[in-house]
Amino acid sequence: MPTVEQARSWYSDADPVHDFNHVLRVYRLVEHLAEKEGADMEIVRAAALLHDARGSSPGENNQRDDHHEASARFAAEVLAEEKWPQEEIDAVQHCIRTHRFRSPEIPETIEAQVLFDADKLDAIGAVGAMRAIAYAVLSGQPVYAEPSERFVDSLEKEAGEGHSSYHEFLFKLSKIKDQLYTQTGMAMAEQRHNYLSAFFEQLRAEISGEK
Repeated sequence: MPTVEQARSWYSDADPVHDFNHVLRVYRLVEHLAEKEGADMEIVRAAALLHDARGSSPGENNQRDDHHEASARFAAEVLAEEKWPQEEIDAVQHCIRTHRFRSPEIPETIEAQVLFDADKLDAIGAVGAMRAIAYAVLSGQPVYAEPSERFVDSLEKEAGEGHSSYHEFLFKLSKIKDQLYTQTGMAMAEQRHNYLSAFFEQLRAEISGEK
């Protein structure tokens, strides 16, 4: 079984939004969800530690769009070295490949659903607010920009409209609680969603001068 300390080295060059602290939070969440939902603890622990680890393949460490595929390949290498049975390696890879919204695969096993929910729970609540702002700053985007009426109504931008953490909240983060799989994850998401919604509403009101 990969250890937490072993995993730390896999994230030495990760960006601050997807760094080892994120992995540790997801690791704790999968343990909680797995215990409540009856998932295989060893599978979800390994998947959590490896879900954003892409090894040292040239060009892969900075490619977010396909990081789930690169991480799944790296996971197979790590677990094969530890003599894991192929069926368990496959189970971990399925968790990793399906933990992203953009994955063409859906999480079919309870273990994959646990990882999906844990990863998404870390995108909402107080931590979610912190990560959304950090990502905007890292990407050179404003923390807040007034969205167009078109974006508010349809989530489609006007020509030349930029992106901000508030746009990201409207477009994606506000939808997360309704896209989880496990009952435990859904229950946890309610409180986190309410906090995140209140935070961005307060941010909007303060910047617009309403409060």
